[in-house]
Amino acid sequence: MDGLPAPVPEGVSVAEATAFARDNSGHMAMFLYANPRADQVNELAEAWDLHPVLIEDLINAGQRPKLERYGETLFLVARAARYVDKTEEVDFGEFHVLLRPGAVAVICQDDRWISAPATATVDEDNVDFGDRERALLADQTLLRMGPIAVVYMLLDTIVNGYGPVLRGIAHDKEEIERQVFSGDISVAERIYRLSREVIEIQQAITSMTDAVDMLRSGTDKQAISQELLMRLDAVADDLTQAAAKTAMLRDALTQILSVNATLVNQRQNEDMKRISGWAAILFAPSLIGGVYGMNFEIMPELSWGLGYLFALGLMLALAVMLYLVFKRSKWI
Repeated sequence: MDGLPAPVPEGVSVAEATAFARDNSGHMAMFLYANPRADQVNELAEAWDLHPVLIEDLINAGQRPKLERYGETLFLVARAARYVDKTEEVDFGEFHVLLRPGAVAVICQDDRWISAPATATVDEDNVDFGDRERALLADQTLLRMGPIAVVYMLLDTIVNGYGPVLRGIAHDKEEIERQVFSGDISVAERIYRLSREVIEIQQAITSMTDAVDMLRSGTDKQAISQELLMRLDAVADDLTQAAAKTAMLRDALTQILSVNATLVNQRQNEDMKRISGWAAILFAPSLIGGVYGMNFEIMPELSWGLGYLFALGLMLALAVMLYLVFKRSKWI
């Protein structure tokens, strides 16, 4: 069918597949690398004559989301995310996309495709795609739009994955709120850890927004069909909404931390009041006992038959009186 990618024999090199797409109008070469080896990256770099700095980025990974141009090659870094509820951590996956006329390469840097199950394994002989990746390979209408359509599908899949992450964080935020008001003293550490995850996802979303904006308004805009440009606009809108939700979560966690600190101070003040009250109650009998324990020779009560009972009664009376005073003042 006209416009559909024609099958290429297995075992052809990157250079041969790229040349095939270049020499056959309406076709493209698509390379998907799962857990790529250094020799695979070097083969791609040689076939596409990639810049040395770009080759270094591909091999070393650990890049922030960005969009850069190296000659006729666009280099996109995107970070997918999934939320691990058990550990309350955001698990990021890094993807590199190389885009040039008639060809696109997607490199998975973290051994797992975006929508693949968390337990999926990736090796060079068994590529375990998720539902979204399978949909990409089966969507001939989208593939007709060229290599930029692959970039759109990747971005759309990644951005759609931010929604469940933010919902998971919001759910744990609600649990933390209940934990704070229940008086759990260990909640502060949980707040700090979740805040750190929110900051990381916020940085990823902000960088992704900048990359998508550059892709929409860059020099390659004329090569993007109007329909695909509208789809990229929808991705940008989704990123804007995700950024707003992330900012709200970060502000909410900051407020929760402040409330928790206030409650902790209040509980500490109440504890100090109780300690001070009981210390005063115990101090009065100790003071009387200490005076009588001096055993001076001239003490009228020493020769009094009821002196011992009088001292005990005085101790008890003072203790009861102080207890009632502190109880009325809500110190104990």
